[in-house]
Formats: sequence, C-alpha cells, structure tokens
Amino acid sequence: MGKLGIIAGQGHLPRLVARDSGRDCIFVVLEGVKTDIPVGVPVIDATFERLGEMFSAMKTAGVKQVVFCGGMARPDLDPARLNAFTVEAMPELMAGFAQGDDFLLRVIIELFEKQGFSIIGAHELVVDLTLASGCYSDKSPSESELIDARRGMEILNVISPLDLGQGCVVASGLCLGIETLQGTDSLLDFVSKTAPHLRRSAGVFVKAAKTDQDLRIDMPTIGPETVVSVQRAGLAGIIVSANKVMIVEREATVDAINAAGLFLVAQ
Repeated sequence: MGKLGIIAGQGHLPRLVARDSGRDCIFVVLEGVKTDIPVGVPVIDATFERLGEMFSAMKTAGVKQVVFCGGMARPDLDPARLNAFTVEAMPELMAGFAQGDDFLLRVIIELFEKQGFSIIGAHELVVDLTLASGCYSDKSPSESELIDARRGMEILNVISPLDLGQGCVVASGLCLGIETLQGTDSLLDFVSKTAPHLRRSAGVFVKAAKTDQDLRIDMPTIGPETVVSVQRAGLAGIIVSANKVMIVEREATVDAINAAGLFLVAQ
C-alpha cells in the first residue's frame, strides 16, 4: 500500500487524518503554509515552484497515496525559482489559476496522478467525518427554517457551475450572502453586519458541495469555529448536505452547537 502523503494545510484535519487513518503517514508541507505537525510524523518541505523535487522526495519516501487536508491559499509564484518540471507544467497551472478553485484543483489532481500517485479523500480514511441525513442537535429547525434551507440549497445549485463557493445564508427566503474566495468566516462576518430591518428572521447557514465537485480534494468542511461564527452572525443553525460535508472535531462541534442553542441538520 505504501505510505500516505498528507498534503497538509491549515486547521485540525491533517493531524486528525494522521492520528485516525491507521496509516503510515508523511506530511508534505508547502512553503508558507502553517500546519500542525504531529510529533514523530516525518515531513517533506516543499515549494510550489519546485514541484519536481517534491514529487521525487515523495517517491523516495515510499508515498503511493495522497490526501489533501486543510485550508490552503493560492500561492504567489516566483518565476526565478521555477525548476524545469514546474516550467513544463506552467501552461496547465496558469489555466487553472485563471479559473475557480474547482478547476484549479482538478489540474493539480491530474499532475499528481500523472506522477503515479492515487488521490484519496480524507472522508475515506477517517470514520464519521461526514453526516448521514438527520438532526444532530438537541434543537430541531422549524418548518420555516427548513424552507430557508431548501432555498439555500437551490441557490448553491444555481451558482455551482460558476465555481464560486460552497455556502450561503438565507433568512425568510432572502439570501443574505454567498460564500466566495474569502471563505466561510468572511461570509458570516458580512452577514453579522446586516441591518436588522433587512432580516425578517434569524436565518440559516447552508453548506453544500458543488455539483460534480471532486470530493477527494475539496470537500466542504465545518467545525467548532464555524459554530462560533454562526452564533456571532445571529443565525438559528446550520444545514449541510448529507455525506458531502466534513465535520472536523465532530464531538466538539455538536457540543458547541448545543451550548449555543443552535441546530445542526444534514439533508
């Protein structure tokens, strides 16, 4: 089976996968990315400009499968540092950088697969990372909140082909905001500043995967920090698409939901 290469980004997910996957892991950490490296886990330090060296180091280390974990911003490439491999890959990469995240990630997946690595999703390695359909909180949503959730899912389905984001907020049928490049926290901060007279109800945060999204590499994620932001935005709860959104630190997330008097539903 070989080693599992964890392309490690920000957040708790890389450490969680290393701890709970039961695999012999090695962290691959790109320059400028701050990640929480578990004690005793070997590390390959890499730069985006020198992908050839990264791939060679991974092969030498015995990596066969790769999992992408955690948040990662688009890098600022320094042309002076590019090695021959990355120069050759630049036309494909630049085409990816010119479009949305989903397209760029597909380009990156293809680069890894051409090097003989197989890509596996974090949800395939760790049990209970996603939620089956149901309510996971002490509080249940009202019928009007479920209607808002359906409206939110409709909005996300419509914008999905534009490759914008994976979340939105709806209150009494009105969209208070959609997630864009800045991410979930920025969306919820924006919503928190909505004038009271524009909000007929508390509203719900809806998180869902894009249509035909490759869930191996960019599955939507929520966690305890999301709950804090949802509460700060004055929302009633969170609705996620069943089996297609990862819940990092599941127990802590549900505890935070209940402590805040919110609801968490997968549908």
